[in-house]
Amino acid sequence: MNRGIRVARIVLIAFGVLGLAVGAAFLVATVRPKGLTGLAVWLVAAIVLHDGILAPVAFLANRLLRGVGRRVPAAVLAVLQVTVVVGVVMTLIVLPEIRAKQLGPRNPSVLPFDYGLRLALLWAVLALLSAAVCALLMVRSQRIRGSTR
Repeated sequence: MNRGIRVARIVLIAFGVLGLAVGAAFLVATVRPKGLTGLAVWLVAAIVLHDGILAPVAFLANRLLRGVGRRVPAAVLAVLQVTVVVGVVMTLIVLPEIRAKQLGPRNPSVLPFDYGLRLALLWAVLALLSAAVCALLMVRSQRIRGSTR
């Protein structure tokens, strides 16, 4: 292995371990023991959600997209994959707000918006934008194929 790559890996691992140590110290110093239980439940749920649902769905979607990849340009597949990743990440970010809004915040000004509607609008915009970009890429691909024949 290249010496530069080995040094870069060691530096990155050291920064990662340092970040974990600082985060753990900050967590223990600022969160009450009762809050640690809730955090542990959240972390386990996140792992189950990711490994049990999101990762298999992403894997199957990737396999399906790769299966049709012979007829679809690679750029179109990349656009679709990026769209799904952005949508899923935003969904994971917004789901706690939706749940907190359902439970009713103590201060109504903390969660002032309809986050479910906004999430649906985000997915609609992502779908429209990716469809438009994919259509442009398909037209471009067909023009390039037509000009090479």
